[in-house]
Amino acid sequence: MIYETVAAVDLGSNSFRLQVGRVVDDQIYPLDSLKEPVRLASGLGPDKLLDVPSQARALDALRRFGERLRGLDAGAVRAVATNTLRVAKNVPEFLPQAEAALGFPIEVIAGREEARLIYIGASHSLPTAVHKRLVVDIGGGSTEFIIGKRHEPQLMESLYMGCVSYTLRFFNDRRIDRKRLREAQVAAAKEIELIAHDYRRLGWKEAVGSSGTARAIADVLEMNNLNPGGESGITREGLERFCALLVKAGSAEALDLPGVKSDRLPVLPGGVAIMSAIFAELDIERMTYAEGALRLGVLYDLLGRFHHHDMRDATVAQFRRRYQVEADQVERVEAAAHSALIQLVGGAPDDNELQLLTWASRLHEIGISIAHNAYHKHGAYILTYADMPGFSKKDQARLAMLVLGHRGKLEKLSALPVADPLWRLVFCLRLAVLLYRTRDDRHLPAWRSTATPRGFRVDVPAEWLIANPWTAAALAEEAAVWRQIGREYVVRSRGNRKPA
Repeated sequence: MIYETVAAVDLGSNSFRLQVGRVVDDQIYPLDSLKEPVRLASGLGPDKLLDVPSQARALDALRRFGERLRGLDAGAVRAVATNTLRVAKNVPEFLPQAEAALGFPIEVIAGREEARLIYIGASHSLPTAVHKRLVVDIGGGSTEFIIGKRHEPQLMESLYMGCVSYTLRFFNDRRIDRKRLREAQVAAAKEIELIAHDYRRLGWKEAVGSSGTARAIADVLEMNNLNPGGESGITREGLERFCALLVKAGSAEALDLPGVKSDRLPVLPGGVAIMSAIFAELDIERMTYAEGALRLGVLYDLLGRFHHHDMRDATVAQFRRRYQVEADQVERVEAAAHSALIQLVGGAPDDNELQLLTWASRLHEIGISIAHNAYHKHGAYILTYADMPGFSKKDQARLAMLVLGHRGKLEKLSALPVADPLWRLVFCLRLAVLLYRTRDDRHLPAWRSTATPRGFRVDVPAEWLIANPWTAAALAEEAAVWRQIGREYVVRSRGNRKPA
């Protein structure tokens, strides 16, 4: 049975998390999420027994989750527990209490099963790629390493080291110095050495970090310009600079840096030490970030199906259906926009540019479902704030900007750098929409678009412009709109070389 609403509960060693999703056209759209910083691993003593305070924190969090899940069918909810509950000796006594508090069964999953679900979640939040990816997930008590292609993991390992356990082991009094940091890095490196040979032998093209530790580190490096050249994600050089700042500050709490979240501070030193060792032992220079991880993987596994296509294409198709976009007009505009881009670049366009232009062509009229007046603004708003599975925040923002700029004045795009290639996509989409303002299968002449040093030029046969005065006037108005932002837009008619 397929449910419209599904939920995943992740009982991690650092945090407990709940994710509720809605199933639409084999896509999962987030409905609700809850996070509780339980710090379960901090309650695991040398005797491998969970202490009473940590159990109490866990049960309180699960009762709150249970209230949110009340009314859902048992088949629509899957709860999984990871490293701390894998190793705690008193789990048999604790688990029945936890299940009673949550109201649903809880699975204590093995490390490789956790790795498998993490990879599924990460891969479903990333664009489909033909190359192999290495996904690394630093949790509270364990770290998972997965190499896979598309949605299929190929090599999976789970190592017993995490941001909570390493912080308690090496930085238990919150103090950080060079010696302690080095000891933590060496300890992590020894663990990674056990798997490094097999991972290097299989190889990967792209390294990806998932979950809270990777996100926290990436945020700090990006917001404080610690990466070289303003790169995004995590870089080796950025990590080294961050480690130096930690040592200089003497503690994570003493750091005065934007992006350091208070709930992550207590476990940040252990996470940074592990990440540094991963970069060193696996010879990684740069790591990107995936929004999806264990919880999203659990949701897709719960559905019992995998998606072997680009999630972004599926999302765009679903949006077209949801907002009842006119298919015939999309086909006309998309074809004309593609033709304009091919002419501008003088050959095969960049795949990413062509893909973005395709999505924008297919979605540029979704705002009409709200109101025809200023529909481009409505569409841009939807694309800015809607949940769009598969899209990164950056891609989603650029798509929204392109839809916003496909009509009306261009001053609203003034923040866009002059050299940004998005400008030529704006030109292509605006021209395509203008040429098909009549919304019919009119015959277009042999027109041509060309890039100029200061803007663009459109060549159209003079006799066609004479026969279509409305379009001729619209082209002249378009040229004036571009001139208002200091960009050249020349309309030339064959047989009459005077620009419009």
